[in-house]
Amino acid sequence: MTLREIAAEAGVSISTVSRVINQSTNSPVSREVQDRIWEIAKRTNYIPRHSKKNTVEPDSSSTEPFRSIACLFARVPDGASDYFFSTLAKNIEQEAFRHNYILKYTFSAFDIDDPFTLQLIASNDIDGIAVLGRCDKELLKFLKKHFQYVVYSGLNNLDAKYDQIICDGTQISYDVVTRLIEQGHRKIAYIGETQNENRYVGYCSALTDADISVSPKYVSNIVHSTEEGYKGVCHLLKSGCDATAFFCADDITAIGAMKAIKEYGLRIPEDVSVASIDDIDTAQYLTPSLTTAHIPLDEMGKMAAKILIDRIEGGHEKHLKILFPYDIIERKSTAAFRKIHGNPQK
Repeated sequence: MTLREIAAEAGVSISTVSRVINQSTNSPVSREVQDRIWEIAKRTNYIPRHSKKNTVEPDSSSTEPFRSIACLFARVPDGASDYFFSTLAKNIEQEAFRHNYILKYTFSAFDIDDPFTLQLIASNDIDGIAVLGRCDKELLKFLKKHFQYVVYSGLNNLDAKYDQIICDGTQISYDVVTRLIEQGHRKIAYIGETQNENRYVGYCSALTDADISVSPKYVSNIVHSTEEGYKGVCHLLKSGCDATAFFCADDITAIGAMKAIKEYGLRIPEDVSVASIDDIDTAQYLTPSLTTAHIPLDEMGKMAAKILIDRIEGGHEKHLKILFPYDIIERKSTAAFRKIHGNPQK
């Protein structure tokens, strides 16, 4: 498969394909077109033929052989169905591809005890692995046993001597909740996981620093998903929760939370505010549009691939920890607190 053949199937110019494959910043290509080109390249096993000038494709004899990596989803059974981790994995795969590495396989921490998965790991010559999401001690032991080169990426710091690509979930949550407090909210509910979860730590710290007690009646410990977000908020509201703001651990959870709030007869943001983390594409199209923290997943995925490959090829020895910035995107789901139904906050 050549650039010309990919371009013909994708319905774009050869230069467009070249810009996508080589990550050129000139004349940005839409996300839809990028995804279409990468899908064709992956399906047809396209091999990039790098040269000093990207406009020329050298003979196939100059092509370097592919090396391979794997991705492990540490917190979800199916990474493809999770926006956060699937976006990281996609960008790791695409960046690795540009360096003549292929993503040979992906698997979940939920599968590591499966005989087939163990056989797959033992029988495949994988140069390195990218771990996406927080790991427990058993998973860290597994990684140490089976893989020499490891990079980790997520929102939680990892207590292990591996290269780490992080956007600090504790600080993100702290800043989002603090923003709600600055808007006058003091009864702020948390919807998300609580055990060993930095986002919950950030929520609690923001309340404590504002002299607001952390109350169980404002906390719903649920798995991050739309369905669980819906159920979690329904449970709180039916239990008499009078929160005027809901902080959700991620946008997917917030979508379910917003549905429950509306069904309960409350208006967003007139009665309650809702904020979360991730800034998935859908967030801006919700009604009302969702206030959230933008996580630079594309850049984190690309950097994870670069650091892993550099580690594999002996480019660095010290363990690196790279902290990415984030932005709070204020939209219409949050507003300053208003005294409602004669029920002022204390």
